[in-house]
Amino acid sequence: MTTWEAIFLGIIQGLTEFLPVSSSGHLVISQYILGVKQSGITFEVFVHFGTLVSIIWVFYADIKKLILAGLNINYDPLSRRMIFLLIMGCIPTAIMGIFFEPFFVGLFDSVVTVGFMLLVTGSLLWIINWKIPGAKKIGEMKTLDAIIVGIFQGMAIIPGVSRSGATIFAALLKDLDRETAIRYSLLLALPAILGATLLEARELMAGTGENISLVPLVLGTIAALFSGILAIKTFIKLLQMGRLYYFSYYCWMVGSLIILWQLVKKFGYF
Repeated sequence: MTTWEAIFLGIIQGLTEFLPVSSSGHLVISQYILGVKQSGITFEVFVHFGTLVSIIWVFYADIKKLILAGLNINYDPLSRRMIFLLIMGCIPTAIMGIFFEPFFVGLFDSVVTVGFMLLVTGSLLWIINWKIPGAKKIGEMKTLDAIIVGIFQGMAIIPGVSRSGATIFAALLKDLDRETAIRYSLLLALPAILGATLLEARELMAGTGENISLVPLVLGTIAALFSGILAIKTFIKLLQMGRLYYFSYYCWMVGSLIILWQLVKKFGYF
């Protein structure tokens, strides 16, 4: 992987991580088109770390409240409730990631899978458009609500399934209001992305990760950081305006084109 390819893929990662079009799916597609073959997911985890920092950048005030509440420096019942719900949401994601890792990693070699999963993502976004937002805030959010959102986040490990789209879908399905759904969905990504990044970084340092130069990793991460900040702000604005369904058409179009492309490539005719 060259430096410019890493930067390009980092920008794709940052933009697609928070816009509901599946970052992992677009990375698979981009690597396939560029002819970049990466065995495993170390590069993806590093650029995910860039998007992790972008979440911290945008939600710094919220994260600061959570840290202070967790350290008992500032007693805030709603922040403590949020911490508990984030922990509950992380459990199903962690279980799915740990026990089904070989299955998920294998899907990163399948462009057809990305195509079909983009069709699923588009359908979820379309349903969001017709779902009337609930009125639940953090104080009314239940443990089961957090677990269900966590399950949907775990499913988003599949390339082509949008993490932001899936978690927002689950949160609205459980009658959370839009502001709470946004905050919980994006904050829930923090521990999941951080945990995955630390695990892969440990493998890389131990020499068991992929053979990839440090420079592309760093530049790709920086590109993901700044494009991620832009994507988060855009995503929040579109959700508040009720315009996420625009991305349904995009996901359906890209997913259909990928499937058609693979059929023509395999059989030579349709």
